Amino acid sequence: MSDSENLVIYPMPSLVATLLNRERAKGSPLTEAEVMEIRDGCPSVAVPVDIAAKIDAERGYKDIEPEQCWEQWKEARKSLI
Repeated sequence: MSDSENLVIYPMPSLVATLLNRERAKGSPLTEAEVMEIRDGCPSVAVPVDIAAKIDAERGYKDIEPEQCWEQWKEARKSLI
């Protein structure tokens, strides 16, 4: 099976950007429950792995993975906030 046949769930806009905007609007750190709720409600598409890699390259960063959303958000926010 090629990369183009393996689909991944890809948040659009990026999950890290969505979380950052929500945290800024809130004015305080998001809780784990809030992060999970945002993740569960964010618009997403199923795209082939190779297309996701191209989107990441165009954005200039790799988005956080929905499955490790809380852990990766805690790390990402350190350099964003």
